[in-house]
Amino acid sequence: MSGLDSNPFVDPVDVNPFQDASITQATSRTSDNAGEFNPFTASEMETHSGKTIPLAAASSQPAILQTSVEQSAQANAASGQANLLRQQEELEKKAAELERKERELRNNSSSSAGRTPIAGENNWPPLPSFSPVKPCFYQDFEADIPEEYRRICKRMYYLWMFHSATLFLNVLACLAYFTASPDYGVDFGLSILWFVLFTPMSFVCWYRPVYKAFRSDNSFSFFFFFFVFFFQVAVYIIQTVGIPKWGNSGWIASISMIARNLPVAVVMMVVAGFFTVNAVLAVILLKMVHSKYRRTGASFSQAQQEFTRGVLTNQTVQTAASSAAASAAQGAFGRSQGS
Repeated sequence: MSGLDSNPFVDPVDVNPFQDASITQATSRTSDNAGEFNPFTASEMETHSGKTIPLAAASSQPAILQTSVEQSAQANAASGQANLLRQQEELEKKAAELERKERELRNNSSSSAGRTPIAGENNWPPLPSFSPVKPCFYQDFEADIPEEYRRICKRMYYLWMFHSATLFLNVLACLAYFTASPDYGVDFGLSILWFVLFTPMSFVCWYRPVYKAFRSDNSFSFFFFFFVFFFQVAVYIIQTVGIPKWGNSGWIASISMIARNLPVAVVMMVVAGFFTVNAVLAVILLKMVHSKYRRTGASFSQAQQEFTRGVLTNQTVQTAASSAAASAAQGAFGRSQGS
């Protein structure tokens, strides 16, 4: 019956793998070490009691932004505003530069098309608003004249003003000449005539053509200026010489008065010096204008074409031609009826 009491499902040899000697020794050592540590013993509490932070020691004040942070924010705002102002100034400069370039391109395009730029209201000579005589010409160097020609054009204008002042001083010198010797009354009369005649004619005949030539790069205006200004230089030379009875206080007339009246001779010599300066400046500016003209690429054939186109498109010329044609047709019709 002992065989029936045995468990048939039990291995004949009951072996526990965890009862190995090496495993048993390792587990027993670990459990001993773990049992030795007790964090709640008195010695451990005394050791770590100095490192605890009491609740009352914590600050109950709310968090405050440091001053350095506020200053940095203000500095960033100030720098941002300075950048905006600098960018605005740069944009204004660029806008002014674009406007200037647009004006130059408009002048160049109108010049290349052979048209005169649209001028504003007449502003020369500058007269008060209450004056019954109104300005006759429009003049604006900044708007009309390209930058490369602006300087020489202004110099021509200054030459014309110096020319007008010299003619006025010539009237005073010839008046002194006449008071010193009644025989030279004709010089005083002619000096008045030259001042009244040459001042406006010089403005219209050689200054305005050169202004128009530089404004619209007009070949015909250049040729007209050269033709008239050449005679103006010759007149300056004659006035500088000072032939008696010609209405000019030049060197000959002033030197002849030294023996008769020295103060009058000195006044006349000053005017003769002004005439000399006029002649020298006229020759220099003529050469300068000619050098500018050669750079524009203008030619005589182009001047002829511009003159023909200007004559054909001129309203006054068209009206006169139509009137002449109508009169000729009426005359021919009348003769045919009479015969």
